[in-house]
Amino acid sequence: MLSAVRRFSSTPAALKSLKIGLIPGDGIGREVIPAGRAVLEALPAKYDLQFEFVHLDAGFELFQKTGTALPEETIKVLQNECDGALFGAVSSPTTKVAGYSSPIVALRKKLGLYANVRPVKSVEGIGRPVDMVIVRENTEDLYIKEERTYKAEDGTKIAEAIKRITETATTRISKIAYNIALQRQAIREASSVKSIHEQPSVTVTHKSNVLSQSDGLFRETCRKVYDANPEAYGSIEYKEQIVDSMVYRMFREPEIFDVVVAPNLYGDILSDGAAALVGSLGVVPSANVGDNFAIGEPCHGSAPDIEGKGISNPIATIRSTALMLEFMGYTEPAAKIYEAVDANLSEDKIKTPDLGGSSSTQEVIDDIIARF
Repeated sequence: MLSAVRRFSSTPAALKSLKIGLIPGDGIGREVIPAGRAVLEALPAKYDLQFEFVHLDAGFELFQKTGTALPEETIKVLQNECDGALFGAVSSPTTKVAGYSSPIVALRKKLGLYANVRPVKSVEGIGRPVDMVIVRENTEDLYIKEERTYKAEDGTKIAEAIKRITETATTRISKIAYNIALQRQAIREASSVKSIHEQPSVTVTHKSNVLSQSDGLFRETCRKVYDANPEAYGSIEYKEQIVDSMVYRMFREPEIFDVVVAPNLYGDILSDGAAALVGSLGVVPSANVGDNFAIGEPCHGSAPDIEGKGISNPIATIRSTALMLEFMGYTEPAAKIYEAVDANLSEDKIKTPDLGGSSSTQEVIDDIIARF
Protein backbone atom coordinates (compact mmCIF):
# COMPACT_ATOMS: atom_id res chain seq x y z
CA MET A 1 0.00 0.00 0.00
CA LEU A 2 1.27 3.43 -0.91
CA SER A 3 -0.38 4.68 2.27
CA ALA A 4 -0.20 8.41 1.70
CA VAL A 5 0.48 10.67 -1.22
CA ARG A 6 -0.19 14.29 -1.91
CA ARG A 7 -3.94 14.55 -1.82
CA PHE A 8 -6.36 17.06 -3.26
CA SER A 9 -7.80 17.54 0.23
CA SER A 10 -6.28 16.29 3.46
CA THR A 11 -9.72 16.49 5.10
CA PRO A 12 -12.29 15.63 2.42
CA ALA A 13 -15.77 16.96 2.90
CA ALA A 14 -18.50 14.55 4.02
CA LEU A 15 -19.33 13.88 0.40
CA LYS A 16 -22.08 11.27 0.08
CA SER A 17 -21.78 10.71 -3.64
CA LEU A 18 -18.75 10.67 -5.93
CA LYS A 19 -19.05 10.57 -9.70
CA ILE A 20 -16.45 8.34 -11.33
CA GLY A 21 -15.75 8.25 -15.05
CA LEU A 22 -15.21 4.75 -16.44
CA ILE A 23 -13.10 4.60 -19.61
CA PRO A 24 -12.61 0.91 -20.54
CA GLY A 25 -10.63 1.64 -23.72
CA ASP A 26 -9.48 -1.38 -25.69
CA GLY A 27 -9.11 -5.13 -25.24
CA ILE A 28 -9.20 -6.39 -21.67
CA GLY A 29 -9.85 -2.86 -20.46
CA ARG A 30 -13.51 -3.72 -20.94
CA GLU A 31 -13.05 -6.76 -18.66
CA VAL A 32 -11.11 -5.17 -15.80
CA ILE A 33 -12.74 -1.75 -15.42
CA PRO A 34 -15.91 -3.44 -14.13
CA ALA A 35 -13.71 -4.76 -11.29
CA GLY A 36 -12.99 -1.20 -10.19
CA ARG A 37 -16.68 -0.38 -10.21
CA ALA A 38 -17.53 -3.57 -8.32
CA VAL A 39 -15.14 -2.92 -5.43
CA LEU A 40 -16.32 0.66 -5.06
CA GLU A 41 -19.95 -0.46 -4.94
CA ALA A 42 -19.06 -3.17 -2.40
CA LEU A 43 -17.23 -0.92 0.09
CA PRO A 44 -18.67 -1.25 3.60
CA ALA A 45 -21.39 1.23 4.54
CA LYS A 46 -19.29 2.60 7.39
CA TYR A 47 -17.28 4.66 4.88
CA ASP A 48 -20.45 6.58 4.02
CA LEU A 49 -19.59 6.73 0.33
CA GLN A 50 -21.91 6.35 -2.59
CA PHE A 51 -20.82 6.27 -6.21
CA GLU A 52 -22.31 7.31 -9.50
CA PHE A 53 -20.66 6.05 -12.65
CA VAL A 54 -20.56 7.42 -16.17
CA HIS A 55 -19.30 5.36 -19.12
CA LEU A 56 -16.94 7.29 -21.40
CA ASP A 57 -15.37 6.36 -24.73
CA ALA A 58 -11.72 6.43 -25.85
CA GLY A 59 -9.27 4.09 -27.54
CA PHE A 60 -7.76 2.80 -30.76
CA GLU A 61 -10.77 0.63 -31.52
CA LEU A 62 -13.00 3.70 -31.22
CA PHE A 63 -10.64 5.52 -33.59
CA GLN A 64 -10.96 2.72 -36.14
CA LYS A 65 -14.76 3.05 -36.01
CA THR A 66 -15.17 6.82 -35.79
CA GLY A 67 -11.85 8.44 -36.67
CA THR A 68 -11.58 9.85 -33.13
CA ALA A 69 -9.58 8.26 -30.31
CA LEU A 70 -10.58 10.76 -27.62
CA PRO A 71 -13.98 12.42 -28.10
CA GLU A 72 -14.40 15.95 -26.85
CA GLU A 73 -17.42 14.77 -24.87
CA THR A 74 -15.18 12.46 -22.81
CA ILE A 75 -12.88 15.36 -21.93
CA LYS A 76 -15.81 17.65 -21.15
CA VAL A 77 -17.49 15.18 -18.79
CA LEU A 78 -14.24 14.46 -16.94
CA GLN A 79 -13.50 18.15 -16.52
CA ASN A 80 -16.97 19.30 -15.50
CA GLU A 81 -18.77 16.37 -13.89
CA CYS A 82 -16.39 13.77 -12.47
CA ASP A 83 -14.55 13.54 -9.15
CA GLY A 84 -12.14 10.90 -10.47
CA ALA A 85 -11.82 8.31 -13.22
CA LEU A 86 -10.60 4.84 -14.12
CA PHE A 87 -8.92 4.10 -17.46
CA GLY A 88 -8.58 0.50 -18.65
CA ALA A 89 -6.13 -0.07 -21.48
CA VAL A 90 -5.35 1.21 -24.94
CA SER A 91 -4.04 -0.64 -27.98
CA SER A 92 -0.93 0.93 -29.47
CA PRO A 93 -0.24 0.25 -33.14
CA THR A 94 3.44 -0.41 -33.78
CA THR A 95 3.41 1.47 -37.07
CA LYS A 96 2.22 4.99 -37.79
CA VAL A 97 -1.52 5.33 -38.29
CA ALA A 98 -2.47 8.65 -39.85
CA GLY A 99 -4.52 10.81 -37.50
CA TYR A 100 -4.17 8.55 -34.46
CA SER A 101 -2.51 9.44 -31.17
CA SER A 102 -2.81 7.78 -27.79
CA PRO A 103 -5.91 8.91 -25.88
CA ILE A 104 -4.35 8.38 -22.46
CA VAL A 105 -1.38 10.57 -23.40
CA ALA A 106 -3.81 13.22 -24.63
CA LEU A 107 -5.88 12.97 -21.44
CA ARG A 108 -2.79 13.52 -19.31
CA LYS A 109 -2.05 16.72 -21.20
CA LYS A 110 -5.60 18.07 -21.39
CA LEU A 111 -6.34 17.43 -17.70
CA GLY A 112 -2.91 18.52 -16.45
CA LEU A 113 -2.08 15.07 -15.06
CA TYR A 114 1.65 15.65 -14.91
CA ALA A 115 2.63 12.75 -12.61
CA ASN A 116 2.26 9.03 -13.11
CA VAL A 117 2.59 7.36 -9.72
CA ARG A 118 3.29 3.62 -9.78
CA PRO A 119 3.69 1.71 -6.49
CA VAL A 120 5.40 -1.68 -6.79
CA LYS A 121 5.11 -3.71 -3.61
CA SER A 122 5.53 -7.39 -2.84
CA VAL A 123 3.25 -9.21 -0.44
CA GLU A 124 4.95 -10.06 2.85
CA GLY A 125 6.40 -13.56 2.79
CA ILE A 126 6.21 -13.95 -0.98
CA GLY A 127 9.43 -13.53 -2.99
CA ARG A 128 11.97 -10.78 -2.47
CA PRO A 129 10.99 -7.71 -0.45
CA VAL A 130 10.02 -4.86 -2.78
CA ASP A 131 8.44 -1.59 -1.67
CA MET A 132 9.08 1.24 -4.12
CA VAL A 133 7.13 3.96 -5.86
CA ILE A 134 8.16 5.05 -9.34
CA VAL A 135 7.17 8.65 -10.05
CA ARG A 136 7.16 9.26 -13.78
CA GLU A 137 6.95 12.69 -15.37
CA ASN A 138 3.91 12.49 -17.60
CA THR A 139 3.84 15.39 -20.06
CA GLU A 140 7.07 15.69 -22.00
CA ASP A 141 10.30 13.87 -22.96
CA LEU A 142 9.95 11.88 -26.21
CA TYR A 143 6.23 11.56 -25.54
CA ILE A 144 5.56 15.00 -27.00
CA LYS A 145 5.58 12.97 -30.24
CA GLU A 146 7.30 15.53 -32.41
CA GLU A 147 8.85 13.30 -35.05
CA ARG A 148 9.77 13.55 -38.68
CA THR A 149 11.07 11.23 -41.36
CA TYR A 150 13.04 12.48 -44.35
CA LYS A 151 15.51 11.23 -46.89
CA ALA A 152 19.24 11.74 -46.92
CA GLU A 153 21.06 12.74 -50.07
CA ASP A 154 21.63 9.10 -50.92
CA GLY A 155 17.89 8.39 -50.67
CA THR A 156 17.95 6.47 -47.39
CA LYS A 157 15.44 7.37 -44.71
CA ILE A 158 16.27 9.27 -41.54
CA ALA A 159 13.83 9.47 -38.61
CA GLU A 160 14.19 12.05 -35.85
CA ALA A 161 12.32 12.65 -32.60
CA ILE A 162 12.52 15.60 -30.22
CA LYS A 163 13.20 14.93 -26.55
CA ARG A 164 11.93 17.86 -24.49
CA ILE A 165 12.74 18.41 -20.80
CA THR A 166 11.68 21.64 -19.10
CA GLU A 167 12.61 23.13 -15.76
CA THR A 168 8.94 23.74 -14.97
CA ALA A 169 7.82 20.14 -15.46
CA THR A 170 10.87 18.75 -13.68
CA THR A 171 10.35 21.05 -10.70
CA ARG A 172 6.80 19.90 -10.12
CA ILE A 173 7.56 16.18 -10.62
CA SER A 174 10.50 16.30 -8.23
CA LYS A 175 8.38 18.05 -5.59
CA ILE A 176 5.69 15.38 -5.71
CA ALA A 177 8.39 12.68 -5.47
CA TYR A 178 9.92 14.26 -2.36
CA ASN A 179 6.49 14.72 -0.80
CA ILE A 180 5.57 11.08 -1.44
CA ALA A 181 8.83 10.00 0.20
CA LEU A 182 8.05 12.06 3.30
CA GLN A 183 4.48 10.84 3.52
CA ARG A 184 5.49 7.20 3.09
CA GLN A 185 7.96 7.60 5.95
CA ALA A 186 5.31 9.16 8.18
CA ILE A 187 3.06 6.17 7.63
CA ARG A 188 5.91 3.76 8.28
CA GLU A 189 6.71 5.45 11.58
CA ALA A 190 3.07 5.24 12.64
CA SER A 191 2.79 1.57 11.69
CA SER A 192 3.59 -1.43 13.87
CA VAL A 193 4.74 -3.35 10.79
CA LYS A 194 8.51 -3.27 10.22
CA SER A 195 9.50 -1.67 6.95
CA ILE A 196 12.40 -2.56 4.69
CA HIS A 197 13.25 1.17 4.57
CA GLU A 198 14.73 2.88 7.62
CA GLN A 199 15.06 6.29 5.97
CA PRO A 200 13.11 7.89 3.12
CA SER A 201 15.05 8.20 -0.11
CA VAL A 202 14.51 9.53 -3.61
CA THR A 203 16.56 8.23 -6.52
CA VAL A 204 16.78 10.60 -9.50
CA THR A 205 17.17 8.56 -12.68
CA HIS A 206 18.78 10.05 -15.80
CA LYS A 207 21.28 9.58 -18.63
CA SER A 208 23.07 12.91 -18.36
CA ASN A 209 26.43 11.32 -19.10
CA VAL A 210 25.21 11.09 -22.71
CA LEU A 211 22.34 13.59 -22.89
CA SER A 212 24.06 16.38 -21.03
CA GLN A 213 21.53 19.10 -21.86
CA SER A 214 18.13 17.37 -21.66
CA ASP A 215 18.79 14.78 -18.97
CA GLY A 216 21.33 17.16 -17.52
CA LEU A 217 18.56 19.69 -16.93
CA PHE A 218 16.37 17.02 -15.32
CA ARG A 219 19.15 15.99 -12.95
CA GLU A 220 20.17 19.56 -12.09
CA THR A 221 16.59 20.69 -11.46
CA CYS A 222 15.78 17.74 -9.19
CA ARG A 223 18.90 18.53 -7.16
CA LYS A 224 18.10 22.25 -7.09
CA VAL A 225 14.61 21.62 -5.70
CA TYR A 226 16.04 19.32 -3.04
CA ASP A 227 18.80 21.74 -1.98
CA ALA A 228 16.43 24.73 -1.91
CA ASN A 229 14.29 23.28 0.87
CA PRO A 230 16.48 21.57 3.50
CA GLU A 231 13.89 22.14 6.22
CA ALA A 232 11.29 20.07 4.36
CA TYR A 233 13.48 17.60 2.52
CA GLY A 234 16.51 17.26 4.80
CA SER A 235 15.41 13.89 6.18
CA ILE A 236 15.31 12.42 2.67
CA GLU A 237 18.41 10.69 1.35
CA TYR A 238 19.05 12.10 -2.12
CA LYS A 239 20.39 9.58 -4.65
CA GLU A 240 21.13 9.54 -8.36
CA GLN A 241 21.32 6.63 -10.76
CA ILE A 242 22.13 6.46 -14.47
CA VAL A 243 19.19 4.67 -16.06
CA ASP A 244 21.03 1.60 -17.39
CA SER A 245 22.66 0.89 -14.04
CA MET A 246 19.31 1.68 -12.41
CA VAL A 247 17.74 -1.21 -14.32
CA TYR A 248 20.56 -3.53 -13.27
CA ARG A 249 20.38 -2.58 -9.60
CA MET A 250 16.57 -2.65 -9.54
CA PHE A 251 16.62 -6.33 -10.44
CA ARG A 252 19.66 -7.21 -8.34
CA GLU A 253 18.73 -5.33 -5.16
CA PRO A 254 15.21 -3.89 -5.41
CA GLU A 255 14.97 -3.51 -1.64
CA ILE A 256 17.28 -0.46 -1.67
CA PHE A 257 14.83 1.72 -3.64
CA ASP A 258 12.11 3.73 -1.94
CA VAL A 259 10.92 6.49 -4.31
CA VAL A 260 12.31 6.71 -7.85
CA VAL A 261 11.69 9.79 -10.00
CA ALA A 262 12.36 9.74 -13.73
CA PRO A 263 11.61 11.45 -17.04
CA ASN A 264 8.69 10.05 -19.01
CA LEU A 265 10.42 7.38 -21.11
CA TYR A 266 12.66 5.99 -18.37
CA GLY A 267 9.76 5.97 -15.91
CA ASP A 268 7.64 4.02 -18.36
CA ILE A 269 10.33 1.39 -18.88
CA LEU A 270 11.29 1.13 -15.21
CA SER A 271 7.75 0.74 -13.95
CA ASP A 272 6.90 -2.00 -16.45
CA GLY A 273 10.17 -3.78 -15.66
CA ALA A 274 9.57 -3.50 -11.93
CA ALA A 275 6.34 -5.42 -12.36
CA ALA A 276 8.45 -8.52 -12.98
CA LEU A 277 9.67 -8.24 -9.38
CA VAL A 278 6.16 -8.85 -8.05
CA GLY A 279 4.93 -11.46 -10.49
CA SER A 280 2.97 -9.72 -13.21
CA LEU A 281 1.91 -6.45 -14.80
CA GLY A 282 -1.53 -7.64 -13.82
CA VAL A 283 -0.98 -6.65 -10.18
CA VAL A 284 0.72 -3.25 -10.65
CA PRO A 285 -1.42 -0.11 -10.32
CA SER A 286 -0.83 3.49 -11.29
CA ALA A 287 -2.48 6.87 -11.00
CA ASN A 288 -2.24 9.81 -13.38
CA VAL A 289 -2.27 12.81 -11.09
CA GLY A 290 -2.52 16.57 -11.38
CA ASP A 291 -3.33 19.30 -8.90
CA ASN A 292 -7.08 18.62 -8.89
CA PHE A 293 -7.79 15.26 -10.51
CA ALA A 294 -6.63 11.64 -10.62
CA ILE A 295 -7.22 8.80 -13.07
CA GLY A 296 -6.48 5.28 -11.86
CA GLU A 297 -4.92 3.15 -14.60
CA PRO A 298 -3.59 -0.43 -14.48
CA CYS A 299 -0.08 -0.70 -15.88
CA HIS A 300 -0.86 -3.54 -18.28
CA GLY A 301 -1.87 -3.13 -21.89
CA SER A 302 -4.92 -4.24 -23.85
CA ALA A 303 -3.65 -7.87 -24.08
CA PRO A 304 -5.51 -8.93 -27.26
CA ASP A 305 -4.17 -12.49 -26.87
CA ILE A 306 -6.41 -13.11 -23.85
CA GLU A 307 -9.28 -10.76 -24.66
CA GLY A 308 -12.67 -12.37 -24.21
CA LYS A 309 -11.37 -15.41 -22.32
CA GLY A 310 -12.37 -14.14 -18.88
CA ILE A 311 -8.91 -14.69 -17.40
CA SER A 312 -7.45 -11.16 -17.30
CA ASN A 313 -6.06 -10.18 -13.91
CA PRO A 314 -8.26 -7.50 -12.27
CA ILE A 315 -5.88 -6.76 -9.39
CA ALA A 316 -3.98 -3.92 -11.10
CA THR A 317 -7.29 -2.18 -11.75
CA ILE A 318 -8.55 -2.81 -8.21
CA ARG A 319 -5.34 -1.40 -6.75
CA SER A 320 -5.53 1.55 -9.15
CA THR A 321 -9.04 2.19 -7.88
CA ALA A 322 -7.70 2.35 -4.33
CA LEU A 323 -4.88 4.63 -5.46
CA MET A 324 -7.42 6.97 -7.06
CA LEU A 325 -9.30 7.08 -3.74
CA GLU A 326 -6.05 7.92 -1.92
CA PHE A 327 -5.44 10.95 -4.08
CA MET A 328 -9.02 12.02 -3.50
CA GLY A 329 -8.33 11.88 0.25
CA TYR A 330 -10.28 8.72 1.10
CA THR A 331 -7.46 6.70 2.65
CA GLU A 332 -9.48 4.40 4.91
CA PRO A 333 -11.56 2.77 2.16
CA ALA A 334 -8.42 2.65 0.01
CA ALA A 335 -6.64 0.78 2.79
CA LYS A 336 -9.51 -1.71 3.00
CA ILE A 337 -9.14 -2.47 -0.71
CA TYR A 338 -5.36 -2.91 -0.41
CA GLU A 339 -5.75 -5.25 2.56
CA ALA A 340 -8.28 -7.41 0.72
CA VAL A 341 -6.01 -7.65 -2.33
CA ASP A 342 -2.98 -8.55 -0.20
CA ALA A 343 -4.98 -11.25 1.57
CA ASN A 344 -6.01 -12.72 -1.76
CA LEU A 345 -2.42 -12.77 -3.03
CA SER A 346 -0.90 -14.14 0.17
CA GLU A 347 -3.28 -17.12 0.30
CA ASP A 348 -2.17 -18.13 -3.20
CA LYS A 349 -5.41 -19.97 -3.99
CA ILE A 350 -7.61 -17.87 -6.25
CA LYS A 351 -5.42 -16.32 -8.93
CA THR A 352 -5.45 -15.80 -12.68
CA PRO A 353 -3.14 -17.65 -15.13
CA ASP A 354 -0.57 -14.83 -15.30
CA LEU A 355 0.21 -15.65 -11.65
CA GLY A 356 0.23 -19.41 -12.24
CA GLY A 357 -3.39 -20.06 -11.28
CA SER A 358 -6.52 -21.12 -13.11
CA SER A 359 -9.14 -18.75 -11.70
CA SER A 360 -11.29 -16.42 -13.76
CA THR A 361 -11.38 -12.65 -13.59
CA GLN A 362 -14.76 -12.77 -11.84
CA GLU A 363 -13.59 -15.35 -9.28
CA VAL A 364 -10.74 -13.04 -8.24
CA ILE A 365 -13.10 -10.05 -8.00
CA ASP A 366 -15.55 -12.05 -5.88
CA ASP A 367 -12.82 -13.32 -3.56
CA ILE A 368 -11.43 -9.82 -2.94
CA ILE A 369 -14.86 -8.34 -2.27
CA ALA A 370 -15.66 -11.18 0.13
CA ARG A 371 -12.72 -10.00 2.28
CA PHE A 372 -14.17 -6.52 2.91
